[in-house]
Amino acid sequence: MPKEMPTRNISLTSAQDDFVAKVVESGEYQNASEAIRDALRVLQQRRKEDLLKVKTLRAQLAAGVAALDRGDFTDIEEADLESYLTGLTATRTRRR
Repeated sequence: MPKEMPTRNISLTSAQDDFVAKVVESGEYQNASEAIRDALRVLQQRRKEDLLKVKTLRAQLAAGVAALDRGDFTDIEEADLESYLTGLTATRTRRR
């Protein structure tokens, strides 16, 4: 016997309701519940990805602070900053 899904009443803006109706009418989803469940899956995935990005940024920040503490850095004069950053961007682009 299939487990019964919980129900929940939600309020949508007119634009959101129109969008849900459009994707159901186009045949992308069988009903509004299916469309909303998919939207929630996408939101969950985005939040997981955002959390991973934050963890990655924190690790990079910690590595950067550790490098500074070790004295492992290069002083760049303000006049040279733009060309230095351009060089970094070009190096990263070539690596991909």
